[in-house]
Amino acid sequence: MSRPVITDCEGLSLSTEEKALFRDTKPYGFIVFARNCQSPDQLRALTDEMRDVVEKDDIPILIDQEGGRVRRLNPEHWRKPPAPARFAELYDTNPDLAREAMIINTRLMADELLTMGINVNCFPLLDLTFPQTHDVIGDRSFGSDPKKVIALANAACEGLLGGGVLPMIKHIPGHGRATADSHRELPVVDTLYEELRETDFVPFRALSHMPCAMTAHVKYTDLDEQHCATVSSKIIRQIIREDIGFEGVLFSDDVSMKALSDDVAENAKAALQAGCDLVIHCNGSLEERRSVLEKLYDFNVVNDSWVNTVLSARRKNPQNIDHQALSEWLDKTVGQG
Repeated sequence: MSRPVITDCEGLSLSTEEKALFRDTKPYGFIVFARNCQSPDQLRALTDEMRDVVEKDDIPILIDQEGGRVRRLNPEHWRKPPAPARFAELYDTNPDLAREAMIINTRLMADELLTMGINVNCFPLLDLTFPQTHDVIGDRSFGSDPKKVIALANAACEGLLGGGVLPMIKHIPGHGRATADSHRELPVVDTLYEELRETDFVPFRALSHMPCAMTAHVKYTDLDEQHCATVSSKIIRQIIREDIGFEGVLFSDDVSMKALSDDVAENAKAALQAGCDLVIHCNGSLEERRSVLEKLYDFNVVNDSWVNTVLSARRKNPQNIDHQALSEWLDKTVGQG
């Protein structure tokens, strides 16, 4: 029986200890980082190992391949996608060209990822930018105009889905007003619900039909005075599910981030109790990964049938593309990352 956890590994292949842990505890899926991505042959072998160790071929394997400063694939072997803000700049002068360029960019991404055995990309960000937006978001966002964010995010999802890779919209219900980095501390936003509903929530509502979303480790005091979104049943139920209308698979952001105050296993439990379907746990020691996986035994059984239905319903069998020609066109239109 799978645990409701997306976990990671330390190196370029699974260690003997990691194989034993994952074989026994059966995480629902995996996420890979730059430290795991040295070369195409190596990465394909790693994702094959991940599937083999849990004895399932259809597990989600995630990556954060956004472009710009957030890319996990080694530029020695893979294309360097431009930052999202570059497409936003092009949109200001030529919206149709910017949207076409983003579709091609993410179609190329999908081709690269799926070939490596990666089937979920934690992209695009739907977070709006504001004067106070922390640099942790910065040029990862498509900007401050909801119309522009919706257009470019839709294009990003279209390209990924067309290439057989699932997009994950983030950070629901919006990280742009945060003035702190949730990797390091808990951001607190005091904006009233009515304003959030007319601004921050708008892009997420427009893309609420997407298959995957990632929560924000942000406390919105007018929505829940006690808890950040990831561990707030009120925000997940009333805002994310009802107001925004998201019906897909809800992933937590990394439960080891400092915005969450408990140990990682308790953070994971809190996120699942609040209404997340799966939790992501990254960059922990082997013992921390063991703690999260073992303590969630029988805690919250993953509804495999429902999750698989949601995820598989949007997957497509991609058509072949001329990777070199599209890459050259994109470089001329937007430039490299």
